[in-house]
Amino acid sequence: MTDAVEVRRGAYRDSVTLMQVSRAVSGVEGVEAALVAMATDLNLDLLVRMAFDLPPDVGPNDLVVAIRGADEEAVDRGRARLAEELATQGGGPAAAEVVPPRTVRAAARRAPDASLALVSVPGPYAFAEAMDALDAGLSVLIFSDNVPIDLEVRLKDAAAQRGLLVMGPDCGTAVVAGVGLGFANVVRPGPVGLVAASGTGAQQVMCLLDAAGVGVSHALGVGGRDLSADVGGRSTLAALALLDADPATEQILVLSKPPAPEVAERVRATAAALATPAVVGLLGPGQDDLTALVSKVTNATTWPEWPAPQPQRPRPGALRGLYAGGTLCDEAMIIASATLGPVRSNIPLRPEWSLPPDLRAGGHVMIDFGDDDLTRGRPHPMIDPSLRVERLAGEARDPDVGVVLLDVVLGHGADPDPAATMAPAIDSARRAAAAGGRDLAVVVALCGTAGDPQGMERQAGALQAAGAHVFVSNAAAARHAVGLLAGS
Repeated sequence: MTDAVEVRRGAYRDSVTLMQVSRAVSGVEGVEAALVAMATDLNLDLLVRMAFDLPPDVGPNDLVVAIRGADEEAVDRGRARLAEELATQGGGPAAAEVVPPRTVRAAARRAPDASLALVSVPGPYAFAEAMDALDAGLSVLIFSDNVPIDLEVRLKDAAAQRGLLVMGPDCGTAVVAGVGLGFANVVRPGPVGLVAASGTGAQQVMCLLDAAGVGVSHALGVGGRDLSADVGGRSTLAALALLDADPATEQILVLSKPPAPEVAERVRATAAALATPAVVGLLGPGQDDLTALVSKVTNATTWPEWPAPQPQRPRPGALRGLYAGGTLCDEAMIIASATLGPVRSNIPLRPEWSLPPDLRAGGHVMIDFGDDDLTRGRPHPMIDPSLRVERLAGEARDPDVGVVLLDVVLGHGADPDPAATMAPAIDSARRAAAAGGRDLAVVVALCGTAGDPQGMERQAGALQAAGAHVFVSNAAAARHAVGLLAGS
């Protein structure tokens, strides 16, 4: 085994780019592990936990490259792939000839027509960068998570004073005038505008709209905490006003994870008073799921699905959900718990349904692997599926498990070929269960569109061939999974 660790002084790259680069280098033949990241305390801690030597005299403005290979040749192949990825992302030799701006405000001076800044830095540094953007007269999308909630409120109040919009923190998805930001699917332009306190929830709605032949004007993410009691829907209300004034938007959809009740009422009242027709979809028991919300706008009632090669019949056992998207996990838990009873989770619907720190429990369990606590110092599961693949193998060995439900999210920013990893993992899990005398059912919610770079039909076909029943609608996938157990 050969380790190589190098430090590139002052070579800043945003965290989204580096997540993708790390993933690409890790996939090189013979490379056992790789980390390409800014040398923040969090990433240095991850470096140590990956058993790499900690480089001396390194700081948060430095780029750390760590590659572990089966031999020196594997490490060299990893370095070559690193150079290719950085060049593709705009970091080749030509890029070094242009001195990059050192602040957001300096960048804004170089682009006087710009109206929006995207901040993707470690959470502790996001507030200063976002405030710099607001002071430069720019609205801001904050991709960063782990930003303290009191700083989120300060940013949103500052934006309101300046007539600007803050999307986030932890805003993973947005579409502004047809341009996708963060994790974004390829959708057709059209008359529907979204305000979303949810990333994968927005992706699911846009994908269903696209499947129904309806396009999107803008999708304004506001961060998963915006409809909490502490934040009070500050960005949601501002985004509603912006879409109401937008001549390209003829219909508004508002969607959120389960909100604070008093904030939900304020949003509903504001939406009802708009000149533009608005439909409010706030997940919770007794409320419309995301698919029903889209059906209200499009009148579509059927959605693409790819049945498992062998019919999935009712069976006893527990349901295990392994999700990359928090809102999709919430939606599935709401649907499942209405029939099956308590569903334990790291993002529980009720406090008494919380999972212990090791995320292990009997009975029905659903895990959001994209939760902040599970993404500190590691790529989001929409980029790196390794934690879910490991957990899927464990569920296959558990004799109490009857059905596994999971999501696969396509689009820009996500894994360029998720089925290449997930399909073999599903096939292996089903074979392991069969060796133990069990027929394990796997149900997949595939969040994507025909235009996504991964190729939705190809992804669905590979997952189906591995033995999964694949649905474009997450709600339909959850109901199918529940039906397999409830029917027993």
